[in-house]
Amino acid sequence: MVANARQIAAWAVCATAFPALMSASGCHPSSVRSSTAPPANASQTQSPSPAAVNRPAGTQVLRIDPVRTVVTVIVRRAGPLARLGHDHVITSADETGTVWLGATPAESSFELQLPVARFAVDLPEARAAAGAEFSAPVPDDAREGTRRNMLRSEVLDAVQYPAIAIRSVAAAGDWLQANVRVAVVVKGVEREQEIPVAIEREDGRIVARGSLQLNQTDYGMTPFAVGGGAIQVADTLEIRFEIVADGP
Repeated sequence: MVANARQIAAWAVCATAFPALMSASGCHPSSVRSSTAPPANASQTQSPSPAAVNRPAGTQVLRIDPVRTVVTVIVRRAGPLARLGHDHVITSADETGTVWLGATPAESSFELQLPVARFAVDLPEARAAAGAEFSAPVPDDAREGTRRNMLRSEVLDAVQYPAIAIRSVAAAGDWLQANVRVAVVVKGVEREQEIPVAIEREDGRIVARGSLQLNQTDYGMTPFAVGGGAIQVADTLEIRFEIVADGP
């Protein structure tokens, strides 16, 4: 039976979050389920070990500053009745990692770990920082329901995969506009892409800003949808980051 507009609107309040890299809804009726397990033939790999990161000799070692670092994931709605839902803003916390700072971007590298259990959903200050289009608040119960749902085994599986890993593979260009090839590992699935990054250096500190896009389907996931696709999570996720690192 096709869900009516009232039912769809109720589901839509919760259509999810980052790791909507997989699906999600925090307060959908119990009869609605999202199918988020990766297919049997999905390319998978465990989170990289420290040896997997390129560490050029003669570099300065900097540590990620979790107070000033933030990764923001914009999850947008889609479908014919998308107007009945809303977009979400997911933010990271307690990030860890290392930057090996060389004379040029090509001689530098980094690794970053994002603890999944520390993701926050639709914090008022995060929505305000994301732009005017996110000015509408999201009810607390919807936020909590969405967060619980994205951490369960069908979505991010926070118990088995407690962190998302991002590491550099190669870099080129200058500090103001470097081109960095990064490997992103989510729930054991790794993909690489090249992104532009603006980098500031001052007094033993480095600040890197940029953005990238990830498609849920590239990670073997099916975007969450209800009402026969009338409302759904858009396949493409926008990830914005400001990464700060300084000396130990």
